[in-house]
Amino acid sequence: MSSVIKIENVTKIYENGALGLKDFSLDIEKGEFVFIVGQSGSGKSTFMRILLKEIEPTTGDVFIDNTELSLLKRKKVPYLRRKLGCVFQDFRLLPSKTVYENVAFAMQVVESSNRNIRRSVPQVLSLVGLHKKAKSYPDQLSGGEKQRVAIARAIINKPPILLADEPTGNLDPDTAWEIMELLKEINSRGTTVVMATHAKDIVNKMRKRVVHIENGVLISDVAEGGYDDEV
Repeated sequence: MSSVIKIENVTKIYENGALGLKDFSLDIEKGEFVFIVGQSGSGKSTFMRILLKEIEPTTGDVFIDNTELSLLKRKKVPYLRRKLGCVFQDFRLLPSKTVYENVAFAMQVVESSNRNIRRSVPQVLSLVGLHKKAKSYPDQLSGGEKQRVAIARAIINKPPILLADEPTGNLDPDTAWEIMELLKEINSRGTTVVMATHAKDIVNKMRKRVVHIENGVLISDVAEGGYDDEV
C-alpha cells in the first residue's frame, strides 16, 4: 500500500496568532476511509484547507499522491485539485444550472469532450440515485438530493481522493445515513475518502479509521475507532 496523503510535522499559525495545527503528522493509504473528528476550532478545517492548498502550513511538509505541495507552482494548483473531489456542508451548487449542468460543469472545467460528458454524467447521476432529477434545479431539490448532486460533481472526474467536510451537517439523520451509504459505495470502488465530521453516531456505527484532533494536536488515531476512543 502507498500513501496518497502524507503530512509530516505540520504546524499552522495564523496571522492573528491562532493555532491551526501543531506538529501534526498523518499518513493515509490508498483506498482508506478516514474520519477526522474534533470539536469546532480543533483544526479539522485547517487540515482540509491545507490539503486543498487554500492555505500554506507555517512549517512542515505535505504530499498528495507523491506531489510535495510546497514545491507546486501556483499554475499547477488546479491540476492538484483534479485529484481531490470535494464535498461541503453547504453543497455549493450553481443555482442557475440544472442537476445535469452542475455535474457537467465539473467536466467542462477540465476540458472534457462533449461526448465524454454526455456519456459520464448520466452514469454518475444513476450511481447517486438522481437520474430522474437531471433537469431539476437546486431549489427544487431536498437537502439530501442537493448533497447527492454535490457528490456526483465531486466524483465525476474520477479523483483518487474525496474530501468531505461535514457533508451530513445540514441533513436529518435518515438522509445523513443515505449519504454515508453512498460514500461507502464510492470508497468500495477504490476512492480514498477523508471526512471531517461532528456526527458521533455515524462515526461510532461505521467503525472506520478515526483521527481525533484537539487544539491542533493529533490526540488519537484508531484503525476501527469510535468518536470518543482514547479521548
